[in-house]
Amino acid sequence: MIPAMPASARTARQASVSALRLGRVATMGALAALILFAGVWGSWGTAQHVMLTKGRERGTVRVAGCAGGVCSGPFTPASAGAGARARVEIEQSVAVRPGATYDVVLKPDSSQAVRSGPAGILYAWVPLGGALLLAAVVVAGGMRLVRPAWVLGLAGAGLLTAVFVALQ
Repeated sequence: MIPAMPASARTARQASVSALRLGRVATMGALAALILFAGVWGSWGTAQHVMLTKGRERGTVRVAGCAGGVCSGPFTPASAGAGARARVEIEQSVAVRPGATYDVVLKPDSSQAVRSGPAGILYAWVPLGGALLLAAVVVAGGMRLVRPAWVLGLAGAGLLTAVFVALQ
């Protein structure tokens, strides 16, 4: 027969379990917030140029060729104040093919182009989509909040699916 635990020991055990639970939820919540912040930070470097186009040079680039992870081609301006350029560079990815023409925005004081329009906006937020998926795992496993995790996961999957559809 197991002797019964005194009431004070039971209360102390419940308090320590509650403290550990609170510590786990706080730590995992901070980790999930950090993951989401990193996703926004990673996306904003490109998204700011695509979303805030006022005063930036907008136009099209016809990709002439790709080498070393960078594609290049001539830039044809479409906005007031933009000048034609013989060569601008755009990052080579699945979304950029040689011979195709893309709407782009030039980064200030450089010859770096970023894809614009709906496809460019969605593509700029791909790191956030991945962060949403990763944060969903942390929220579900570490915080044991299943419904918010489903919301995060579906938002991330929806964003990545929209990017895939927009770039086709």
